[in-house]
Amino acid sequence: MTAIYKIMSAKAWRDFQLLGVFEGSDVDLADGYIHFSTEDQLADTLEKHYAGQQGLVVLEVDDQSLSTDALKWEPARGGALFPHLYETLSLTAVRQALSVALLEDGRFALPEDLFTHA
Repeated sequence: MTAIYKIMSAKAWRDFQLLGVFEGSDVDLADGYIHFSTEDQLADTLEKHYAGQQGLVVLEVDDQSLSTDALKWEPARGGALFPHLYETLSLTAVRQALSVALLEDGRFALPEDLFTHA
């Protein structure tokens, strides 16, 4: 299993839990796929796309629980390969969801146990 990570607001996470499926954020829907990050990409993604936002949740997803036809590893920032999901995300694919703390200096603190299952 390779863990990949989806960042979303706490409200989006609550909605996802109620519906059992996540169709994507506004950015995901505009781009035509759900954006994910690897463990190594997660901190940079938070800083680049979520700067200053509070109430974020990071979902750990098992990439093997996703359709191999729908999950594509494509070049993005600096040519690095990022996982993109070209279908909805099922709640059953989520291994854990953890809150991300926004520190006073504007940096994010990822939970220590986020990567314990990766």
